[in-house]
This record gives sequence, structure tokens and C-alpha cells, in this order.
Amino acid sequence: MNFRLKSNPEYGQASFAGLISLALAVLLLWNAYSPADGSFKAVGLGAGIAFGLFGLLQLAVWYLIRTNLIRHAAIGKATRGLGFLLLPSLFTGNVFVASTAFHLVKKKKYAAYTLAVYSFMTTVLVFGVTALNLFKPYVANGFLSGMTLLLIAGFIQLIALLLIAKYGGEAVIPRWMAIVAIALLATAATGNLFSLFLSLMLFAKLRNRGFTSGSRFGDVFERLSRSSTSMLGLLFVTFLLTLSITSLITFDYGLAIDNNYSAILQSPTAEYPLGTDNYGRDLFSRIVFGARISLIVGFLTTLIPLLIGGLLGALSGYYGKRTDNLIMRALDVLYAVPAILLAIAIIAAFGAGTVNLIIALSVSSIPTYARTMRANVLQVSTLEYVQAARAFGSNDWIILFKHILPNSVAPMIVQSTLTIGSAVISTSSLSFLGLGVEPHIPEWGNILKLGSAYLETHSFTAIYPGLAIILLVLSFNFLGDGLRDALDPKLD
Repeated sequence: MNFRLKSNPEYGQASFAGLISLALAVLLLWNAYSPADGSFKAVGLGAGIAFGLFGLLQLAVWYLIRTNLIRHAAIGKATRGLGFLLLPSLFTGNVFVASTAFHLVKKKKYAAYTLAVYSFMTTVLVFGVTALNLFKPYVANGFLSGMTLLLIAGFIQLIALLLIAKYGGEAVIPRWMAIVAIALLATAATGNLFSLFLSLMLFAKLRNRGFTSGSRFGDVFERLSRSSTSMLGLLFVTFLLTLSITSLITFDYGLAIDNNYSAILQSPTAEYPLGTDNYGRDLFSRIVFGARISLIVGFLTTLIPLLIGGLLGALSGYYGKRTDNLIMRALDVLYAVPAILLAIAIIAAFGAGTVNLIIALSVSSIPTYARTMRANVLQVSTLEYVQAARAFGSNDWIILFKHILPNSVAPMIVQSTLTIGSAVISTSSLSFLGLGVEPHIPEWGNILKLGSAYLETHSFTAIYPGLAIILLVLSFNFLGDGLRDALDPKLD
């Protein structure tokens, strides 16, 4: 019986979603309570009640799932139908209950359906967060057009979700689904990674005339989609990426950088959802714009050493001997210097700034990627198909780039997702010390540095940017764990 419960994904998701919803409800209610006059803030009170109600309902559904599995070894149709009652939780921002509900109502699940669900959820969340600007004194000039584009994208993704839910279980999908794939590819311009991956998957399946093409891309996502924590991590990363891109036209940058001395250190309200800092700047807008910098620096400080370190490691592992000694001994010297100390030295020499920060963090990560790639290349170079390519007289560069590198890149991808989290922490840490992004630019480390001076009186100025950093790093770590399992050939 215990094995039956543990092996059922809906059972674990339901309990996790219910418990975390109740925990978030308590936090929201606590944050909404004002001890000065013993009252509750309307917005926080409403959100806390909504999370609490859906959390209790989710736990009730979890109990029914448990009962069905114990008595009948399967979830009944009536219990699955209760998932439709949980779907409105998405519009309260409760992604935990919403994702569980989407998977509960669908008995047969596959990667395309999961991607469609998270694609739609991302757009709904971004639309809801962006709509909070309506409570501000003024909105950006492109606010209405941006919200319209988000509505159109959400409608396309909803239609795609319904169509995939209908035709996804068939052996062959209709050719007109190519229109859906093209439309989804257009919505990916907002930064929605789920729409991009789903579109690519649809094109691959159409080319192979079925949803089970057996492609490497499809197999990886099939495994990745089974991990709810990994998908939630990717959801938060995609949410921040989409919000960062759409904020270019939907958010007013002036609210994040212009001083407003009439609104200094205001507590969270409808007008200022996360309060204001000691200069009267809107923390909500500053954190949104700060996400853009954290993501850009995180991605670039991972991509640059991935390419440089990967190439050096590949050359070192393939050619060996003198080439190996020359490259690896030089990198050992670089590796001997602590990463944060090397970054501080580079920034101290060339000055604080975003470009110098990216260079500093990239240089310190090159040896790690080079060592990982070298080990992978040494292992792959001994395989039979590489020896066969050498026997046929193939050029070294053809063997390296066509046969060895494609089969050595999986561990590098996993490491890169885990390294991005470290890069985000390093970026915020250096900015906190005044050695990262310029102080006037809204960046999570800068926001946290200013807020740390008001921890005792206005703790929200430091709590919210700190939570943003924690959630982003956790999301990348969860995603990295899921990719490690999905790319592991031993799990085939």
C-alpha cells in the first residue's frame, strides 16, 4: 500500500501543494496584520484567505486521492473532476495548487501537455503581477499595449493547451497543428521558455507524425516533466524572464529610480505592493527591474566560461600530453585563487560596473568548466565509435566537434544550471559590498544593501529582495537536479 501511494505522482503533488498553500496563507495573514491598530490590510487579508481556502480544499482532495488509491489502486473519475474546482487558484497566484489541479484533471499525461500547462500559467502570472500597476498614480506609456499582447499570448496558449489535451493522446496528430506551433513560437518572444520548448516539440512531432518520436529532445522533457519541483523551478525562472522582458513596456522605470520624498519608507499598500525604500522609490518596480540584471549577469557569467572553459577542456582532454599540461597547469594557477577574491581584485583594478562584474565572475569559473569537460572528453574518446572514426581517417576537428563534444555536453548543461544560482549570489554579494553594479541601478544586491539598514524598523525593505534571491537560486538548483536525472542515460 505504501508503495502504491509513493509511486503515484498526484498523491505527492497534492499533499505538497496543500501544505505549502496553508503555510503561505499563514505568512500572508501575518504580513497583512497591523499590530499598531489591530487591523488587517485588505489585499493581504484577501490573499491569505484565498490561499487558505484552496489549501484546505487541496488537502481534502488529497485525502480522497489517498482513499481511492488504497481501496481501488487508482484515482476515481469523480476525484479527478474535483481538480476543476482547484483550477481558479491560478488567478490567486497559487501555482502549487493550480499545477496540481491541471495534472489531476488529465489522467494520461505527457511532456507536451505539461509544457502547455506551464506556458499558460506563466502568462497568467505575469499578467496578474503587471496588473498591479493599475493602483499606481500613473502607468507606463506602453502599459495598455503590453497588457493586450499578454492577453493575446494567454489566449493562444489556452487554445494550444486545449488542443494538446484533446489530440495529444493520439498516435498521429493533425498537420494543422503546425499553425499552433507557429503561434506558440510567436508568444515565446515574451520570454516564455515553455512556449518555445513546446513549439519545438510540436514541430519535431509533426515531422515524425506522432507524439512519441523518440527524439533526444522529447525524451529529456518527458523525464523532466515528471519532476514537479524541477518544473516549478523552471516556472519561476521563466516567470522572471518573461516579466523582465515585458516590463520594458509595461513598467515605468522612473518609479524605480526617481526619489519621492513624500513616500519614504511606506509599508506595503495597493499603490506600493512591496513598500518603498528610504528614498521613496517603489520596491516592487525596483525588484522587477533588478530581476533583469540578475538574469543577464547570471546567464552571461555562465555562458562565457561554459564556452571558453569547455573548449579548453576539450582540447586538453583530446590531445593530451603537452597540450594537456600546458592548459591545465595554467588553469590550476587560476583555480588556486578563491573565486570571490579574484572577482574583487578584477573589479578593484578596472572599476565597478556591470561589464566588469560579468568579466570578473566569468574568469573565475573557467577552470571548473574546463576540468569537467576534460574529464568527459577523456571518457568519450575511448568509446568504439570514436576509434572507428579515427580508423576511417576522419579529421581531428571533425571527430572532436561531431562525435565527442555532442556526447560530452550533458554534464556541462547540468553544471551550468547549478552555476547560475551561484552567479546570482555572487552578483548580489558584490553589489552588496559596493563592488558590483553601480549603486543607482536597481539590482537585488543594491536593494538588499539599502534595506539592511532598516531591518529593525522596516524589515520589508530587506526581506523582499532577499526572498527574490533565495527563490531564484533555489529554482535553478531544482532545475539542475531535474536535468541531471533527465540527462542520465542510466535511467533509460
